[in-house]
Amino acid sequence: MKLNIISKIMLLPAVAISACTGNYMDINRNPYEVDKGQMQTDGYAASAAMKALCSSVISTDINTTQFTEALLGSVCGGYYATTNHGFANTIDNYNPTDNWTNVLMASDQIIPKLYANLDELKGLTDDDSVLAIAQVVKVCAMNRVTDTFGPIPYSQIGQDGKIQVAYDSQEQVYDRMFEELNEAIEILTNCSIRSISSSIDPIYGGDLDKWCRFANSMKLRLAMRIVYAAPEKAREMAESAVNTDNGAYGVIISNSDNATLPSTAFGKDGNPLRVCTRYNTPEHSGNGSCLTGGDSHVAADIICYMNGYNDPRRAQYFVPSEWDGYEFVGMRRGIEIPSMNEIGHKFSGVNVSTDTPLQWMNAAEVAFLRAEAAAIFGFNMQGDAKSFYEQGIRLSFEQWGASGVDGYLADDQSTPERYTDPTGNNSYSELLSSVSVAWKDDESVQERIIIQKWIANFNIGHEAWNDYRRTGYPHLIPATETGNKSGGVVDSKLGARRMPYPQAEYTNNATNIQQAITEYLGGPDNMATRIWWDCNPAIGK
Repeated sequence: MKLNIISKIMLLPAVAISACTGNYMDINRNPYEVDKGQMQTDGYAASAAMKALCSSVISTDINTTQFTEALLGSVCGGYYATTNHGFANTIDNYNPTDNWTNVLMASDQIIPKLYANLDELKGLTDDDSVLAIAQVVKVCAMNRVTDTFGPIPYSQIGQDGKIQVAYDSQEQVYDRMFEELNEAIEILTNCSIRSISSSIDPIYGGDLDKWCRFANSMKLRLAMRIVYAAPEKAREMAESAVNTDNGAYGVIISNSDNATLPSTAFGKDGNPLRVCTRYNTPEHSGNGSCLTGGDSHVAADIICYMNGYNDPRRAQYFVPSEWDGYEFVGMRRGIEIPSMNEIGHKFSGVNVSTDTPLQWMNAAEVAFLRAEAAAIFGFNMQGDAKSFYEQGIRLSFEQWGASGVDGYLADDQSTPERYTDPTGNNSYSELLSSVSVAWKDDESVQERIIIQKWIANFNIGHEAWNDYRRTGYPHLIPATETGNKSGGVVDSKLGARRMPYPQAEYTNNATNIQQAITEYLGGPDNMATRIWWDCNPAIGK
């Protein structure tokens, strides 16, 4: 693993493609490198810029993906455990170094790449539908940044994505993101041309209807994120997202509309999650190469829930363990990491192939968002919570090609299993939840919805972490006493609430970061301070 914070950037000449209604976005300037000889092909530069733009949401750069997804989002969200015992400082153990936590703000593969290619598209096209898509992608990428740190530079981000500028409060960032999504949705809804060149769009192949539904789905996701911090704003945004009156497209309701980055956008090594979870895969005596992975394995949390529910999706999610008597077993997060060669390699691995698409959002998540909005907050979601909940489970089974959904939905007895560590060292005897799968409109309804949403969103680690912080669900296994190396800063049961700002900000942007901490963050710059929307009064009491 290594981080590359500086990359060479070259200017590209403009290549025009057709317009829909005229310019509307104002983006900074300075693109990433594209071979000039290839730009002679009409539209190539725009296609390259959009592909690069999309690869800054969940990065296709393997090292970046490892730090942002495998070692951060999916760890904090209860999906992965870090299993390389050579790592002395990890997010699992709440003692990471700056180069582990700074990536979403400091890496050249995210903010600089995003803004460079946003500006490049503005110079290449006056097609508002293309620019509206770019606006949606920008929100997707930057939402992950603000949800990781809290207040961030946003409205003032400068040339080449330079972040040495004034910070916005997280509430201001969300307000602006809603404005940007609404602008894009209006353009995409009203554009008379319903498709663009498929070569320009790696996500939906040029289908503007799908982009409009995805933009509305993102608005619904963000609305539910702020539901405890700004309930009226959340209601307004959520209800407008699902509205289908007067030609509005509403949200994603089918797996055919899932937002995913396909394998054609990856490098020669394929899906970066597959590569980075298998970094440092050991050789072990008597069994040849490890089958389950290297630096990251599946966490005990997700497998305990799915084993308890006898979930048919396990074979699609996990590589079977190498422990005798345990088909699927995860490693507990936040422990003294054991030797990988002797112990770590035996735990279940992440079942990702080289050509598995990178998920941004799926139809199941959208159905669960609607279920929670209707059941818990009384929002008008154009349907009832039970139907959305059951639809979410059905959509997930369909997405993963799993059978047995009717029996799963009817199960009102099974609950998550208690965690038994095959080594005998890190078991957890407490029951994680008494909630079963079958719908019950009772005091556990929010927990029930979030558990199934969490299972359906496997590998979208940041969303899992966001829901855990926002709702307190699902209940996760805490770090062990010796595994929590934060020196008392992080509560093991609450887990990490955010990541610290990059240390470089204290040198290169000292006045602005100090102002952000003092005026906006509301606490010290550490992993225990809660961000703006993390204000559910039921959590931590």
